[in-house]
Amino acid sequence: MPGLKLDGAGHAKLNTLEEALIRLGRIHNVVEQYALAVKQEKPTGALLMNLKRQFPGLASLLKGQFGMISDQILAVVLAIGRGTSEQVRVRQLREGVAQVRQAIDISIDLTKKKHEVIDPKGARAPAGEE
Repeated sequence: MPGLKLDGAGHAKLNTLEEALIRLGRIHNVVEQYALAVKQEKPTGALLMNLKRQFPGLASLLKGQFGMISDQILAVVLAIGRGTSEQVRVRQLREGVAQVRQAIDISIDLTKKKHEVIDPKGARAPAGEE
């Protein structure tokens, strides 16, 4: 079975989503470092500032084509900026990263379905006519 063929817009969207997944993986790494620092009662200021710098970059990457995911990311930034305890902030960060990852995965599936190009030459022949 040949690979999936997409139109130009589909390729652009998938490239954007793949880059977003890479950036989200980096953010997830920093979130887990932050959680570990909170658990070990180490200073967390630098990690929190790192997260506050990385989230808007991810949001701006997705803003043009996936505005709702971008808004979701900015909501996470607002939530962690409020004056709450460190444990609550860790939970908000983990839940936010999980929600954004899920939204990106859903967008990847929808983009593949929406932008698939069906090649008439590659169409299957009815049984017995091969």
